[in-house]
Amino acid sequence: MKVAFIGLGTMGGPMALNILKAGHQVTVYNRTREREEALAAEGAQRAESPAKAAEAAEIIVSIVSDTPDAEEVIIGENGVIHGAREEAIVVDMSTISPAATRR
Repeated sequence: MKVAFIGLGTMGGPMALNILKAGHQVTVYNRTREREEALAAEGAQRAESPAKAAEAAEIIVSIVSDTPDAEEVIIGENGVIHGAREEAIVVDMSTISPAATRR
C-alpha cells in the first residue's frame, strides 16, 4: 500500500516507521524537514509539500499539533487537497476542533 505520512513528531514519526517496517511504501513530509531524515534512511521517500506527498498515496495520514497547522497541511496552498487522488483516504489524527475536521 502507498501511504503518505504528514507530521513526524513524537507520535507521527514512530507511527510512520511502523508502517514502513510493515512493508508499505511511505512518503513523508514534515514542516521541520530534518525530522524526515531518519525515515528516509529507513527507505521512506521525502516530499517537498503535503500535496506532493499525497499524489500517489492510497492513504494519507496527518498528525500535527493544532487546528491552524492541520488546516495548513490539508487545505492550505500546498495542502493535501491539491495532490490527493479522488479515491484516496485522508486520516487526520491531529488534536483539532470538530468544526475544522468537518471543513
